[in-house]
Amino acid sequence: MTMLILVLVLSSFLGIELIRRIPSQLHTPLMSGSNAISGITIVGAIVATSIEGQWASVLAVLALLAATINVVGGYVVTNRMLDMFGGKKQRQGGKP
Repeated sequence: MTMLILVLVLSSFLGIELIRRIPSQLHTPLMSGSNAISGITIVGAIVATSIEGQWASVLAVLALLAATINVVGGYVVTNRMLDMFGGKKQRQGGKP
């Protein structure tokens, strides 16, 4: 158990440092890529819901909820960023 907590803490620090050093222009493309990885997390959470035990089921449902929010929010933000690159007509709903 101690080893798992150590891995969690170290990966959190590593993730924060990696994200901090990425230029802001690359955040949106990286977010699109990470949405695919979060999709895999959703599949893993669905599989984990079949594990017997009350705590395991509760944690699996929470993981499923968090991963789904992450994927949907990521696609919404990516869509907004891509809309910023469109022309004025595209933003107003007209044809480009």
